[in-house]
Amino acid sequence: MSADWTWTDAAGLCVEGRGWPDTEGPYDRLPARAKAQVRDAVWSLSRCPTGVTVRFETDARELRARWRLAEATLSGVNLPALAHSGLDLYGQAGDGSWRWLGVTRELAGAEAESPFLTAPLDGRRRQCKVYLSTFNPVLRLAIGVPKGSTVRIVSPRPEKPVAYYGTSIVHGAGVSRPGMTHVAILGRRLDYPVLNLGFSGNALMEPEVAELLAELDPAVYLLDELPNMGAALVEERAEAFVLRLHEARPRTPIVLVEDRTYPAGWACPSQAAENLSRRAAYKQVFGRLLGAGVGPLYYLEGDGLLGTDGDGTNDGSHTNDLGASRMADALVPVLRRILFGL
Repeated sequence: MSADWTWTDAAGLCVEGRGWPDTEGPYDRLPARAKAQVRDAVWSLSRCPTGVTVRFETDARELRARWRLAEATLSGVNLPALAHSGLDLYGQAGDGSWRWLGVTRELAGAEAESPFLTAPLDGRRRQCKVYLSTFNPVLRLAIGVPKGSTVRIVSPRPEKPVAYYGTSIVHGAGVSRPGMTHVAILGRRLDYPVLNLGFSGNALMEPEVAELLAELDPAVYLLDELPNMGAALVEERAEAFVLRLHEARPRTPIVLVEDRTYPAGWACPSQAAENLSRRAAYKQVFGRLLGAGVGPLYYLEGDGLLGTDGDGTNDGSHTNDLGASRMADALVPVLRRILFGL
């Protein structure tokens, strides 16, 4: 088959979703120097390319991927193999919207090659983008098309990205494939670049992470870390974290996002109390920041982020595809107002 296919190194195409150019690997989410700044867990998670996409234009009727992963383990708890270690392909339709096209269906250890499609495309030239795996670092990736088809480089988008900092829910735990995180859904619905800065279990508003985020120049910061933080830690760290971002980017909007409501909280008093206590602490921080003149500053409440029927998670915490779509539903109007004045 190789003789009948042309392969393009994806690192030479338009790689979107990285906030820093000086990364150790081509698809890492923090700069190489962060290895000496952040905790080992944060660094390790930053190597996972969730939210990183490769964009290109092609007229190919078939597409394949050949890639090398850092880890032979392909799945985990709340991490189906396709999301954990697979790739997800979208194409741009004639109306400009992004539509799903296919996924890599063959996963085999650290080395993999797989078609994206189960049936041939129509051969029309279109822009495509590939979402990289959520939890398995991608060391190498090539896009393959049949000989005679072309892959063209597209230009990076000029807009400042949205910088979305958060937990495993932001990172992508629980969804079925890489393009179904609510961060990815936001990017498609808004047709806007978004940096996924989710660090599973480790969004703890640490000063060294604030310093790194302050280096960015985004259109807006979304801070969605409450599921990893109790009320005491919110009181200890949240205000200083926001102030550092505001000091570095005084005109950049900051959105504080509450934690989603535990769907079993109606019958589990301890879970309901956890939601209430950390939200109360977060609202106090928000009030103090407003009183100090910090702005533009926004606050999004957590009730309703997953809907009210209890079906938005796969385990009572992490979003399934339905929950991710509902979270995007809640966030899109906020971002439309901030980004486009709508």
